[in-house]
Amino acid sequence: MKCIYCEHPYTYLLGDRQRKCSKCKRKFSPQKVEREEKLLSFFTEGYNTRKAAKETGMHFATVQKQYEKFRRTVAMHSDEQYQLHSQRVTGYDEYLYLPKSLKIEDNIDKLQHFLTLSYDNKVYNLMMPTIQHYNLDTNDEKEKKLLLKYLRFNKVAKLSKVHNTITEFWEFFEKFILQYKGVSDAQFVFYLKEAEWRFNTKSNLNHIR
Repeated sequence: MKCIYCEHPYTYLLGDRQRKCSKCKRKFSPQKVEREEKLLSFFTEGYNTRKAAKETGMHFATVQKQYEKFRRTVAMHSDEQYQLHSQRVTGYDEYLYLPKSLKIEDNIDKLQHFLTLSYDNKVYNLMMPTIQHYNLDTNDEKEKKLLLKYLRFNKVAKLSKVHNTITEFWEFFEKFILQYKGVSDAQFVFYLKEAEWRFNTKSNLNHIR
């Protein structure tokens, strides 16, 4: 078994069942590597955390922690790909997301705002400042009415746009995010990046469970 750190082909088994690299001298657990590879397979195929935990018999919190690590890796990969192809961007537009179960009038502070760029039939997303960033008083009726008018205008404008790569991604994202309940503001960007990765790697589009 090769080393997971330096990829040296020769490692040897220790008494505690760990393996040690004969080159870099670092230790690792083959069992842990096998578990992570299995979870990566489930993540790639679109299994959510709960189903992956059920299929593997692993603790939910353990799977969740590993999935968070995968999402961060996906986000970094997304940034790297965009840097390589940024000169080929052909379009962009902003999107305001709110779960369909919530009324916009009562949940302005829960809106997620992101910018979607398209290149080579792929997309790249950037999170934009939230409502809180602008220090708007959503309890002030005058400010609230102006804000709602702006938000409704943007929502209608997006629904009337010609179907293209960006609108296809938005439709995909809306369906994708439905399987998750109560995604926090801090974690939202990573779920957005997961959806972006699945959309860009077309072979995964039919594997969201």
